[in-house]
Formats: sequence, structure tokens, C-alpha cells
Amino acid sequence: MEIIQPLHTAILVSHQERAEHFYGEVLGLTKVDRPFSFAGTWYQIGNFQIHLIVDSALELKLNNAEKWGRNAHIALAVKDLDAAKAKLAAAGCPMQASASGRAALFTQDPDGNVIELSAG
Repeated sequence: MEIIQPLHTAILVSHQERAEHFYGEVLGLTKVDRPFSFAGTWYQIGNFQIHLIVDSALELKLNNAEKWGRNAHIALAVKDLDAAKAKLAAAGCPMQASASGRAALFTQDPDGNVIELSAG
């Protein structure tokens, strides 16, 4: 087997509108059409997609609350990490600097899914 490229990742969220605000407005991702009738939203980043799937009974728990990067997470590159940090702060999003000391930070969506933002 030879894997040739990533296609998408699926992220469970409990509330579609709240998640769309975070992923679409705060992170600035581009929403794309999806061919399914169950609740969810898709976003496009280059050749990669993020598929939000609504599960109203979702209850996430961090396995490592002290170091968010040691939990399941998705990593995204940003052009300007300081600008990303300012936007997250203005939106009241939680943030944690990377414990490794590299130019990266972690945030959480409204359900607690961890997102790493690294200087690209």
C-alpha cells in the first residue's frame, strides 16, 4: 500500500452553528457543499477538507489537560502566528503555547477539540 495524500479529517461537534462560527469566522476556513442530509459542515483547505459531523450527545474530555498537544488534535499552518493569536484572543478562545518552544499554539473549538496552529 502507498498512501499518496490526505483527503479529510472528521471532527465531531455538538452544535452546528456554534462550530460554524469557530471554523468559518474565527479560523476563516472556506465552507464547501456537502452531498449528505445529516447535520454537518465541510471546509476546504487546499486539497484537504475538514468535515464537521454533528453529534448532539458529544462529550469530549482532554486526556492531558496540562499539555493540549498530547491529545488528539489537528495541526494547521498559518501565515502569521501572531495575527492568529490576536484573532483567537479577540474571539475569547482558549490558547496554550506549544510546550516544545517552537512557533506554535493550541486552541480548542467550542466542544474542546484541539487545534494546533503552527507558523507556516
